[in-house]
Amino acid sequence: MIRVLLVDDEALVRAGLRMILEPAEGIEVVAEASDGSEAITAAAQHRPDVVLMDVRMAGMDGLTALKELRRAGAAPKVIMLTTFDLDDYVHTALRNGAAGFLLKDTSPGDLAGAVRTVAEGSAMLTPKVTKRLIDTFAGLASEGATEARQRLSVLTDREGEVVRAVARGLSNAEVARELAMGEGTVKAHVSRALAKLGLSNRVQMALLVRDAGMA
Repeated sequence: MIRVLLVDDEALVRAGLRMILEPAEGIEVVAEASDGSEAITAAAQHRPDVVLMDVRMAGMDGLTALKELRRAGAAPKVIMLTTFDLDDYVHTALRNGAAGFLLKDTSPGDLAGAVRTVAEGSAMLTPKVTKRLIDTFAGLASEGATEARQRLSVLTDREGEVVRAVARGLSNAEVARELAMGEGTVKAHVSRALAKLGLSNRVQMALLVRDAGMA
């Protein structure tokens, strides 16, 4: 059972999310919170697997709460909620370790699917959406390119090939076909690369490659 914490400063939004998720197979809403401070407390008490959290809230906002949750041990996966497509805050959220983001008008089926995807350890953005987000927000910043390349230099040649393919928006299956390796091997390379780079998910990895100008 995937345990979910809902965080939004509007009670009606939380109620709507609960109505969508509670009937979904394998998902349980274990708690709600109305701001970031309450979310941190609720996460410690209920140990959710996934947190659905609004970016902008009265009191402690979602970005601040995200940082605090990431500092905690066994931090849950966090999906940020936003009203506007490609909100400026989304890029910061992904860099700070969010597993992805959802628009508040996401369909019920896609919402439940996103929770399941994140709980399994993947970013909930599809490859095409990931690439569009990166292209929009992560244009090459020359002042940070050298640092990004230095960080990537810790990877083996094979890991580097896999990471660059991920940055182009390819799924594990597509990377496997392109590089002539098993899908399990691709997953292993991705996991090792994330550990070496000190990153939380594939989206952060792709952003780093873009910063280095290597995508």
